[in-house]
Amino acid sequence: MLPFKLVYSDDYFLPIGSHVFPAEKYKCIHDRLLASGIAVPSDFVVPRPATDQDVLLVHTAQYVEKLKTGTLSAREELELEVPYSPELVRAFWLGAGGSMLAADHALNDGVAISIGGGFHHAFPDHGEGFCLIHDVAIAIRRMQRDGKIRTAMTVDCDVHQGNGTAAIFAGTRTSSEPLPSVPASTMNPSRPAKTSAKTKMHSGHAGDVFTISLHQENNYPALKPPSSIDIDLPDAIGDDDYLAWLDNALSSGLRQFQPELLCYLAGADPYREDQLGGLSLTIEGLKKRDELVFRVAKARGIPVMVTLAGGYALKFEDTVTIHCNTVIAAKEVML
Repeated sequence: MLPFKLVYSDDYFLPIGSHVFPAEKYKCIHDRLLASGIAVPSDFVVPRPATDQDVLLVHTAQYVEKLKTGTLSAREELELEVPYSPELVRAFWLGAGGSMLAADHALNDGVAISIGGGFHHAFPDHGEGFCLIHDVAIAIRRMQRDGKIRTAMTVDCDVHQGNGTAAIFAGTRTSSEPLPSVPASTMNPSRPAKTSAKTKMHSGHAGDVFTISLHQENNYPALKPPSSIDIDLPDAIGDDDYLAWLDNALSSGLRQFQPELLCYLAGADPYREDQLGGLSLTIEGLKKRDELVFRVAKARGIPVMVTLAGGYALKFEDTVTIHCNTVIAAKEVML
């Protein structure tokens, strides 16, 4: 048995037809975790859909009404980049329920992983980039509404910046503390000019959710609203440099802000063979990334709720492996 719960339902499947987003990945991850003995059936818990009231903690009433009644404009449907259907809406409501359940279990067990979620491109009044609603934001606001947490931190390691996350939680900014540069020993001497990431840290009034995004600069979305800390990574950055920037961002963020819940978006798309990414992380490097996040949180006693976010590897099995490794990393760190 695992020392934490995995949240999963076969109904996480997104009915979007042939698409670059591999909607079947959730079931394949579930099945491989069982077949490999990493997890047993009792490790899994089944979520219930979020209620409309839960979704309204983040999204506008007008947008929710459009989703529920199928009255999005043609432009709004186009922005989603997935075909709208009532079945798709139900899957996203269930995904939000899964993230809420994972947050709840994380507060009890130290870690919980939803085999889904991480739809960080959804804004309060519209969806985009394969994302209808923002499950992580809904989970945070539900935990806050119920008095289970006051503060949270999002650590987004998808290759694409979490523009919806940044917009929703725009109230939390950092101090003017500079982020340390990557130590020279981590640099790849064959690409010395490409290892400098742009770090954006924004000062202002404090809020209750601190957002960190570590992403490829030259990638979607074109417009990137400011997170509390944004690490704009250059193309083709590899394992060592990536891990050093992540370590620095976590250290800086946690010096400035004390979250009662860490929401980790463990995207598989920084992988070097991802169709929608341009970074150069290996499968082993991505597992080290996961281990780093779990180690840092464990050392500080911060519960971690995990969602899987993106993953579009040329070889579908690689995406499944990367996501399964997130569960393995959590198991190894937490035991």
